[in-house]
Amino acid sequence: MNILAFESSCDETAVAVVRNGREVLSDAILSQADMHALYGGVVPEIASRKHVEAIAGLADQALQDAGLIKRDIDAVAVTYAPGLIGAVLVGVSFAKSAAWALGVPLVPVHHVRGHIAANYLAFPELEPPFLALAISGGNTLLVDVRDYTDMRVLGATRDDAAGECFDKAARVLGLPYPGGRPMDLLAQQSAGGIYALPRAHVDGSALDMSFSGLKTAVVNLVHNAQQKGETLNAAALARDFTQAVSDELTERAALALDQTGRSKLVAAGGVAANSFIRADLEKLCHKRGVTLYLPPLKWCGDNGAMIGAQGYYEYMAGIRGDMTLNGFATMELDNLIF
Repeated sequence: MNILAFESSCDETAVAVVRNGREVLSDAILSQADMHALYGGVVPEIASRKHVEAIAGLADQALQDAGLIKRDIDAVAVTYAPGLIGAVLVGVSFAKSAAWALGVPLVPVHHVRGHIAANYLAFPELEPPFLALAISGGNTLLVDVRDYTDMRVLGATRDDAAGECFDKAARVLGLPYPGGRPMDLLAQQSAGGIYALPRAHVDGSALDMSFSGLKTAVVNLVHNAQQKGETLNAAALARDFTQAVSDELTERAALALDQTGRSKLVAAGGVAANSFIRADLEKLCHKRGVTLYLPPLKWCGDNGAMIGAQGYYEYMAGIRGDMTLNGFATMELDNLIF
C-alpha cells in the first residue's frame, strides 16, 4: 500500500511516499531554518507562506523520486495537529485536495504519533507495546504505546518543551537557530560541573516535567554576567544545561519503565538527536536490561516519511478524514478529534 504523506506543522515542508508503513520510497523536504535564523526563531506567517510556495513542487518530486505515478497512490496522510495553525492548514488543505483529486482516502495523523512511528522505518522488528519518550521543540511526552494507534500519555511537560528550552538557551548564548545542534557541539567542549542549575519536580505527578525554571535560570545567569561585565564559561554552561535536561528526561523515563513494566524504550523527536541524551538513555537501558531504540538522526526531525508510517497504521485502524477535516494548533495525543 502506497501512502502519499504531507508534513507542514512548523518550518519544514515535507512530502513522502511510504509503502506499508515501513518502506520509504521517497522523502522530499524543504527546510526554512536558514530563513528563520535571521529572526532567531520561527516566524509563523513566513512559515505558512513558504509552505504554500513549496508544497506542490515537493509532491511532484516525491512521486518522481519514488518512481510512481498518481494512480499508484492508495491513500493520502497528513499532519493535522498539533503545530503552527497557519502552517498546519497549508498541509491539510493541500492533502484534502490531493485525496479528492486522486479519489483515495484521507488519513489525519497526529504529529507526535508520527515522530514515534519514525522508529518503524529504522527498525523493522519494532512492534508495540513499548514506552516512548517523545521530545521535540513543541512537545515533551512519555507515552505508553499499547498498539499502533492505542496510546496513553503518562507524563508531559507542564510548560516549555525540551526543544524550545534548548533554542532559548542557545539564543541567549549567542548561538544560531535552531539551537539544538550548536548547543550539543558547544557542550562537547566541556566536562561541565560548574553551574548549579535547577531540576524541577511536579508535586503529585511524578512523571510530569517542567523546563521553564531551567530556561529562566540560564537566561538570568547570562544576563547577570553581561550586566556585571563578567565572563561566562559558555561551553560549561551548555554542558550543565544539557545535563539538567537529560536528568529530567531519563529520571522520568526510568519511573515510567518501572510503572509500566515495558521492556522496550523508544526515543522520538528532534531532541532525541542530542548526543548526551542519547548516551544517558543508553546507560539507563543497559542498566535495566531494556531494549533501546534510538532513531537515526535523519528521522529525528520533522519529515513526511514518519507521517506516512503512522498514516498506514491509522488507515488500517479505520481512521479517515473527509473534506471537512480541520487543522488544530493543539491536541492531546491520546484523545484525538477529527
